[in-house]
Amino acid sequence: MTADVIAFCNQKGGVGKTTTVFHLAFAVAQAGRRALVIDMDPQGNVSTVLTKQPLERDDVGVADVLSEASNVTIVDALVPTIWPGVELVPTVPVNESLAYVRDQLVVAGAGRERRLRDAVDLLSNVYDVILIDCPPSLDLLTINALVAARKTVVVSQSALFSANGLARLRRTIDAVKRSYNPELELMGAIINMHEISTIGGREQLAEIATSINILGDTIPKRVVIKDSMEAQTSLQDWGTTKSRSLATIYRDTISTLTEGVS
Repeated sequence: MTADVIAFCNQKGGVGKTTTVFHLAFAVAQAGRRALVIDMDPQGNVSTVLTKQPLERDDVGVADVLSEASNVTIVDALVPTIWPGVELVPTVPVNESLAYVRDQLVVAGAGRERRLRDAVDLLSNVYDVILIDCPPSLDLLTINALVAARKTVVVSQSALFSANGLARLRRTIDAVKRSYNPELELMGAIINMHEISTIGGREQLAEIATSINILGDTIPKRVVIKDSMEAQTSLQDWGTTKSRSLATIYRDTISTLTEGVS
């Protein structure tokens, strides 16, 4: 079985890409499936919250996998996480190696867009789902993620500036599909931090829905979603009725996005 490889992207920061990937990874594991998370963000936030032990400066990470100067394979970069059934290819946030490799890619030659794809292909039959956390930019790290992916999901807020950036992001996705990855499928958008009780929230959600499919239920603005991630705890294990209810949104969303995960 070939893994569902899904890239989560938005050039705008602060929209909840990392929290989305974190909670979806748990949903995959809870369903009894094997998940791999690839951290393509130089900030390394998802690596920080998923690893059991703090990463050291000289630990192998995704930067080594992408670098021309390294012989490291993606298998060498795998680390366990806080959850059984979930592994990680980390970014090491205490150094700037991924930012350096990103700059290297700008002047690299042919094939620079396929480096992550070539690495991920080695693991396509090992995992059920591979989740890629993209950086908040449309640089060559995001391009590599989109070329490696079979599906992509926009993570957005129901807010003015999040909605305004969708057109540019869709143009980038269309360009990658046309030039590098004809198999890439834009699944739609996950809406985070939605405030259904506000006029602005409802209007912006309606505006986003005119240009892209909204995936599953919107995720409401709740402090517990971020707090549980920062505490390295799933919403299911957080232990409140509210948190368990939120966990079902991620469970249903990953079921929508993947084959065989429910």
